[in-house]
Amino acid sequence: MSFHLSGRLICASEAEAARVWAHLPKHIRLTRAEPGCLSFAVEPTPDPLIWQIDEAFTDPAAFAAHQARAEASLWARETAGIRRDYRIWEA
Repeated sequence: MSFHLSGRLICASEAEAARVWAHLPKHIRLTRAEPGCLSFAVEPTPDPLIWQIDEAFTDPAAFAAHQARAEASLWARETAGIRRDYRIWEA
């Protein structure tokens, strides 16, 4: 079984989107290097304020470790308040 997250990061303004663009490369690089990360994609959509997020981790523990790392990161501080609309499941 693996643990998945899929959804959207939804900015309310161009200023929020600029913060995402500024910090996203490092967030992606760090996440992909985490133990248990099977895949991690954050892709812009046709709407310049919305990104599609798709993540897969080996198990709930790897996903929880990712969440803990991300919550303590510069990414979390710089993107705090930006709306997230996610679905999480095991497959």
